[in-house]
Amino acid sequence: MSAIQTFPLGPLQTNCYLLANQGQALVVDPGGAPDPVLRFASSNNLQIREILNTHLHFDHLYGNQALHLATKAPIRVPEKDVPLLASGLGSGNYMGLPKVDSYEYETISAGDTEFIGLQCRVLHTPGHSPGSLSYYFPDLNAVFVGDVLFAGSIGRTDFFGGDMETLLNAVRSQLFTLPQETIVYPGHGPATTVREEQLTNPYFED
Repeated sequence: MSAIQTFPLGPLQTNCYLLANQGQALVVDPGGAPDPVLRFASSNNLQIREILNTHLHFDHLYGNQALHLATKAPIRVPEKDVPLLASGLGSGNYMGLPKVDSYEYETISAGDTEFIGLQCRVLHTPGHSPGSLSYYFPDLNAVFVGDVLFAGSIGRTDFFGGDMETLLNAVRSQLFTLPQETIVYPGHGPATTVREEQLTNPYFED
């Protein structure tokens, strides 16, 4: 079993990730009904201990409450994105899509920490949203970036709190300084690497 599993969930097929280590697991961005995640955890004897959100846009939040109720795992959200929860961007009811079930959360900020026995460097990568966080796990050679960086593209910056220059600077200073072989796991679409995006992403040609 790979330490990282991907589950596209919800109306926008948001990438939900499960990370496993020594019988424990954490979930990043449960963007829809978490049944496939729960089935996988059960069949592999994994206890889900943490739920992490990269940012507080509705399509990354739809499964938060259901996953918490099923596992009792705390939901950790970016502190600087909390104001978004008062808007349609965070609560749903946006673009004709469903409302997000309300959930209790704890806030998290940039810094070094540990989840399920794995070291994690939490990086502040704003630009798509004001408080967007990326979660870098050096032992897994992986960073989970939400909608800041995609394979060959970047996240939208036209939502409330978004800013193109802020996003580009965050990617350059926080993500492109990671080891080049680091695998980048985005909120939508395929995984890529730091090196691949440095060399080929058209937004960083300069």
